[in-house]
Amino acid sequence: MICSTCKKGETSVVDSRPTEDGTAIRRRRLCVCGHRFTTFERVQFRELMVVKKSGRKSTFDRDKLAKSIFIALKKRPIDTETVEKFISKISRSLEELGQAEISSNTIGTMVMEGLKEIDPVAYVRFASVYRNFREEKDFVQFVDRLDVYKKR
Repeated sequence: MICSTCKKGETSVVDSRPTEDGTAIRRRRLCVCGHRFTTFERVQFRELMVVKKSGRKSTFDRDKLAKSIFIALKKRPIDTETVEKFISKISRSLEELGQAEISSNTIGTMVMEGLKEIDPVAYVRFASVYRNFREEKDFVQFVDRLDVYKKR
């Protein structure tokens, strides 16, 4: 495994244990430079293809999914383990659909529904990019429709 600090591949595993949901192995690593970091090892059941809105196809990338979710949750009070479980849940759900090709719309909807439960602010952040709000009024209309923000 390559160290994210010094970019050398001379690391050793210090600790290894299954994640809470049992879908991955969490490994704590130590580099010769002294940097410690965590890696995850997961089973990939099948190669999923994502069909974009343009019709273009690309291989499903769990890391890309994770990156977009972590961006939406940036500076929010949600712990990393909760986020990892959420990402694993989406990945498993996609695999359980039993389809070789999945629309980006399906993935986006799953993420939005999950974020709605985890954190309303992250939900709005993700929606603003996913729904491609072009003007302030698009954003305002979206927020006005949310039960979370309606006055009681």
